[in-house]
Amino acid sequence: MEIQSELGLRIRYYRKQRGLSQEKLAELCSLHPTYIGQIERGEKNATIESLYHIAKGLNISLGELLTHLGDLPEPQEKSGSLPLNIYRKMMLLSPEKQEQLSCIIDAVLSFSEI
Repeated sequence: MEIQSELGLRIRYYRKQRGLSQEKLAELCSLHPTYIGQIERGEKNATIESLYHIAKGLNISLGELLTHLGDLPEPQEKSGSLPLNIYRKMMLLSPEKQEQLSCIIDAVLSFSEI
């Protein structure tokens, strides 16, 4: 995954975790909502200054926003991409939805052990 896309997913994750709309985050960052959306979708490369303002708007450090960015390996084969695709999809969910999905996965896994 491109770092630009991964960064966008991370920003969206933190934004949703805090219950912020793109418009509210943009207001907190003094940035345009369209720009926030473009960054989240990986369409724009954000400047370091914009990332600083976004991190501040999300009430996290710039380091937290950027830590381990790009560490996810790219899938080497089609079968190896499923866990990463699931992870990426989960990052888009709210923490509550992530917890619900985790419980569902645990239930399915315990059922399959019978």
